[in-house]
Amino acid sequence: MGIFSRKNNDTVPANPQMAELGREFAIARRHGDRKTMRRIGREFTDTARSDTDTASFQHGQQAYDALPPVNPPRRNRRR
Repeated sequence: MGIFSRKNNDTVPANPQMAELGREFAIARRHGDRKTMRRIGREFTDTARSDTDTASFQHGQQAYDALPPVNPPRRNRRR
């Protein structure tokens, strides 16, 4: 075990399209866009056929949720 060794948890989802749909859902949830969340939810229920699709959708969500939110730069604010 070295200093720079890392675990490789990059698993490829079974259905990349569902993973992308899950990522878009997570983005809409983070931004509070309910209209897009409902649209993606309807699209998911219409196209999901198996448990692998659901797992891929959740994998896409978790991959985006793992990214920390970006803090905007502080401009013209006195401390």
